[in-house]
Amino acid sequence: MTPTHDTSENGTPAATRGWRVYGGRRVAPLLLLGFSSGLPLALTTGTLQAWATVEQVSLQSIGFLTLVGTAYTLKFLWAPLVDRFAPPWLGRRRGWVFLTQWLLAALIAAMGLFSPGSELQVLAVLAVGVAFLSATQDIAFDAYSTDVLRQDERAAGAALKVMGYRLAMIVSGGLALIVADQWLGWGGMYVAMGGLMALVSLATLWAPEPERAALPPRTLRAAVADPLREFFGRREAWAILLLIVLYKLGDAFAGALSTTFLLRGAGFGVTEVGMVNKVFGLAATIVGALAGGAVMTRLGLYRSLMVFGLLQAVSNLGYWMLAVTPPHLYSMALVVAVENLCGGLGTAAFVALLMAVCRAQFSATQFALLSALSAVGRTYLAGPLTPVLVAGFGWPVFFILTVLIALPGLALLWWMRARVRALDAAV
Repeated sequence: MTPTHDTSENGTPAATRGWRVYGGRRVAPLLLLGFSSGLPLALTTGTLQAWATVEQVSLQSIGFLTLVGTAYTLKFLWAPLVDRFAPPWLGRRRGWVFLTQWLLAALIAAMGLFSPGSELQVLAVLAVGVAFLSATQDIAFDAYSTDVLRQDERAAGAALKVMGYRLAMIVSGGLALIVADQWLGWGGMYVAMGGLMALVSLATLWAPEPERAALPPRTLRAAVADPLREFFGRREAWAILLLIVLYKLGDAFAGALSTTFLLRGAGFGVTEVGMVNKVFGLAATIVGALAGGAVMTRLGLYRSLMVFGLLQAVSNLGYWMLAVTPPHLYSMALVVAVENLCGGLGTAAFVALLMAVCRAQFSATQFALLSALSAVGRTYLAGPLTPVLVAGFGWPVFFILTVLIALPGLALLWWMRARVRALDAAV
């Protein structure tokens, strides 16, 4: 994240560079790499939920399928291995990205060979493997983007990462439902998504190496200990960790079973959900991501986090509206568009926060630790507890509760405002 008074390498103020920064040699590839990073997640969460819902799997089983995402929470445990070792191709970061992309392509395609109605356990094991490889790809990609971007490119880079990620969520979420329902069937759709992952891996060959290649730790012990010692040596370390867990918690609860809600709770069809996610979700994602980079450059990190955090919390009320009104396609389209717009803005600011907190020499392990913590709410709280809350209170009250769940994170952000502003100035 870059304050408005920073300058680029040619002396031009970052705030005046406008949209040109998105075409930069170091920034542009992050769109496709972000797409690759986001593609597997929906295939093991929302899309898998839809498949299981169509196959009449119980709501409780669908809820516990969210535990597949445990790898995203625990990825900091093997991030030091990514820091310490590197494949003998494409550099320290891109080598890992390329390797995981091809392994992901194989496992995603393999998921299409099984059905959740009769082989849920086998499919869940494959999904766990996809989540593990996806988390490993994220470790390397997040470290790469932190290392390759110059200071005045971080806001745009964070926004483009989010845009690519959310576009992938639309493709593997909304578009995947349409493809499965209308053309290829669920199994064929998963095979096609595996092929798409293999195709997107070509972007890794296009991406440049960082201008300053950081040396890997000399020992595995140093790769484990030094990043943790540096981070936890900071006075505000625990407050930062708590902020990371809480900031998107309300968003995590609202999205945990959103696909199941639209299909089963609100009464929409599979194709309707897929089409709206594809069209309106795609448009809102593009607008939100590109606008997010420009707005962050001018507002600064703290104000962006606060404004975008409020917007993503209030946008949850759109699901409440769907829960208390008859199903209309236009109302779902509006809710999906607003949710994608506000969620994309909040995520872009959140990624910029993580990049600001990390030290360059420890980027893989520290980013993995921090981003894994951001998945704690989604994996261990939102997934298992959402079915319980829905069963106890019903969908309308549940979505009101998600707004209240978002408030502690915003209160903590306000309390830490001086420290967050200092992070903004430091980068």
